[in-house]
Amino acid sequence: MQDIGAAEIGADCSLLLVDDDDQFVKRLARAMEKRGFLPETAESVASGKEIATTRPPAYAVIDLRLEDGNGLDVVEALRDRRPDCRIVVLTGYGAIATAVAAVKIGAIDYLSKPADANDITNALLSRNDALPAPPENPMSADRVRWEHIQRVYEMCDRNVSETARRLNMHRRTLQRILAKRSPR
Repeated sequence: MQDIGAAEIGADCSLLLVDDDDQFVKRLARAMEKRGFLPETAESVASGKEIATTRPPAYAVIDLRLEDGNGLDVVEALRDRRPDCRIVVLTGYGAIATAVAAVKIGAIDYLSKPADANDITNALLSRNDALPAPPENPMSADRVRWEHIQRVYEMCDRNVSETARRLNMHRRTLQRILAKRSPR
């Protein structure tokens, strides 16, 4: 485990963790507390937005897909109340389109699950603007298709019917594609 000093975190070490996986969010909260943060957890978009508006934290880790909606709504609420909040979006359904959308609305980083507490801490505290190294393996054709569908889906404000129309695809086919995990 890496030793994080209070100086790196700053005077305000409040941290909002939003994830609908109860066990994961509890383990992450304990791990982040050991690193010097003061975590507060939420398991839905509604409770995440409530905390974001009433007690906006200095740091946040937000899951993208929650049972009651999209974690990007919590990111927007945080940006409105506390523009200096350092936000990391965490998801098991990684796609370039959602990563771009998250960064555009104010997230500083986007991590795919499984990410451990060290990865999350490094992302939250990173002040380095260096570009990441290019990937060793290029994307498969299936992955490129998936990324394109996700990009159009985000451009249509996550409206399935409009996305299906723009892709010239049946709506149910698109829903099945969106429900699956991304290809490798």
